[in-house]
Amino acid sequence: MFATRLISKLEVPRDKSLTWSRLLLTSEDLLPVGPDKRTWDTINFVAFWIADSFNVNTWMIASSMIQLGLSWWQAWICVWIGYGIVAPFIVANARPGAIFHVTFPVVARTSFGVWGSLWCVFNRGAMACIWYGVQASIGGDCMKVMLRSIWPSVNNIPNSMPASSGTNTRDFMCFFLFWLVSLPAIWFPIHKIRHLFTLKAIVAPIAGITFFIWCIVRAKGVGPIIHQPSTLNGSDLGWAMVTSLMSCISNMATLVTNAPDFASRAKRPFAAGLPQLLAVPLTFTIVSFIGIIVSSSSQVIFGEPVWSPIDLLNMFLDDNPSHATRFGVWFISTAFIIAQERSTNISANSISAGCDLTALMPRFINIRRGGYIAAIVGFCMLPWNLLKSSNSFTSYLSAYSVFLSSIAGVMITEYFFVRRGHYRVDDLYSPSRDGWYHYTFGINLRAYAAYISGILINVVGFAGATGRTVPLAATRIYQMSFFTGFGVSAIVYYSLSMLSPPSGIHKHFEEVDLSEGELQAGEGRRKNGSAEFDEGRSDDKKDVEVVSVRSA
Repeated sequence: MFATRLISKLEVPRDKSLTWSRLLLTSEDLLPVGPDKRTWDTINFVAFWIADSFNVNTWMIASSMIQLGLSWWQAWICVWIGYGIVAPFIVANARPGAIFHVTFPVVARTSFGVWGSLWCVFNRGAMACIWYGVQASIGGDCMKVMLRSIWPSVNNIPNSMPASSGTNTRDFMCFFLFWLVSLPAIWFPIHKIRHLFTLKAIVAPIAGITFFIWCIVRAKGVGPIIHQPSTLNGSDLGWAMVTSLMSCISNMATLVTNAPDFASRAKRPFAAGLPQLLAVPLTFTIVSFIGIIVSSSSQVIFGEPVWSPIDLLNMFLDDNPSHATRFGVWFISTAFIIAQERSTNISANSISAGCDLTALMPRFINIRRGGYIAAIVGFCMLPWNLLKSSNSFTSYLSAYSVFLSSIAGVMITEYFFVRRGHYRVDDLYSPSRDGWYHYTFGINLRAYAAYISGILINVVGFAGATGRTVPLAATRIYQMSFFTGFGVSAIVYYSLSMLSPPSGIHKHFEEVDLSEGELQAGEGRRKNGSAEFDEGRSDDKKDVEVVSVRSA
C-alpha cells in the first residue's frame, strides 16, 4: 500500500481514462501547446539568439581557426558562412513545431514511429545531461573569476580535497555555487522562460561591448592578430576553411535537432521563421568578432594572445588590480555567468533533456522534473574529471553532431518531401495499427536504415578524430560530417519512402492536420487528454493554417 501511494504521489497529472498504451505516449507536456502558452513572438526569438550567442564557446570559436593558420578575416568569413548555412536547417526543423505546436519528441514520431522515436529521444536526452555538466563546469570557472574580483582571497582558499577527486576546494566550491544558482531557472515553463533570455539579451551585449572597448583602450589599438596573414595556401587553405565552417555548423547540431521545442511556443509560424534565419548568423558573427579583437588586444597587454575570455579576466586580477579593474571584471564575469546559466545550459541542455525525458517516462516526468534530472546527472558525472582526463572525450562530444545530423536529415525530409506538411496529430498519441505513425510495430524501418547510413559514412573518419590512422578520404568525409550525415540520411530516407510509401504520403505540400479528414476552426481548448486548438487567425491569417485536434 505504501508503494502504491508513493507511486501515485510521483505521477504527473494525467487523464486516467486513457489506456496504458496511450499513457506511454501522452502527457500534458507532450500534447500540442494550447493558445495560452504560445507566447514566443518575433522579439523573443531574436532575444533568444542574442542570448545564446554570447557564451564562452562562441567567443573562442575563431581561435581554433586562426591557430589552424587562417587570417582573422578568413576565420570571420568561415563564421559567417557556417552560421549562415546552419540557420535554414534550424528554421526547417522548427517548422512543424511552429505549425502544430508539438515538441521534438513528438515531431520525431512522424518519421521514426511512435515507439521508434524513443531511441532518438534517449540519444539526445543523454547527451543533453552530459553537456549540462560540461557547461556547468565552464560556468564554475566564470563564478571563480567573479568571486575573486570581489574577494581576492578566494584564490588562496586552502585545498582539503584529495588528489583523486580531480579538483580542489576552491574550484569545487565555485562549480557548486554555479550549479546551485542555476536551479531556479529550470523551474520556469518554456512559455515563460523567454523573459530570462530577454534579460540576458540586454546584459550580455553591454558586457561584451564594454570588454571590447576596455581591451582596445588598454592595448592602445587592436593588436597584431589583425595584421597577421594566413600561413596556409592552396588546398591546405581550402580544407582548413571547410573544417572551420563545419565546426560552426557542428556547434549548432543540438539546437537544429531541438528546434521544435521552442517553436512549439510560437505565437505564429513567422516568429520561428525569418527572425531566426537572420538572427543566427548575425548574432554569432558579432560575438566571434568581439572575441577576435579582444584576444588580439590581449597579445599587446600580456605578450601572448589569450583566447579564453575567462582566462583573460583572471589575468586582469593579477598584480593588485585597482578597484575600477575589479569592478569591470566583476560585471563582465557576471554576464558570462548569466550566459552559461540562463542561455547555454537552459536552451541547449535542461529544456532539451526535460522534453526528452518527458517522452521516455511521461507517467512520472514532466519538462520541469526532466530539467532537474539533467542538473543532477550533470553534477554527479563530475565533469571536471571528464574534461581533464581525455582529449578524446571532448572530441567525442564535438563529433556527436554526426548522430544528430542523421536524425535531423530524416525529420526534415519526412516533413517537407515525404508527407509534405500533412499531419495526423491524433495518431502521434495512438499506438493503433491504423495510425500513420505505427509503421512496423511502432518503428519506421526506413528511418532507421537512413539514420544508420548517415552514421556509417562518417565512422572511419570519426575513428581518425580520436587518434587512429585512417585514409585521407575518410578524414575529408568526416570533416564535412554534418553535410554527409544529413545528406546521406535524407537521400536514403526519401528513396526508401518512394520505393515503399508509408501511409499518408502526399504529392503536394500543404500544412494541415488530417486527424478528422478536414480542417475545423474553433476556440482553443484542451479536452479528454488530447487537445483541440486553433492557431488564432486574428493577426496571422496569411501565415497560419488552421489546425484542429480532437480526442481519438
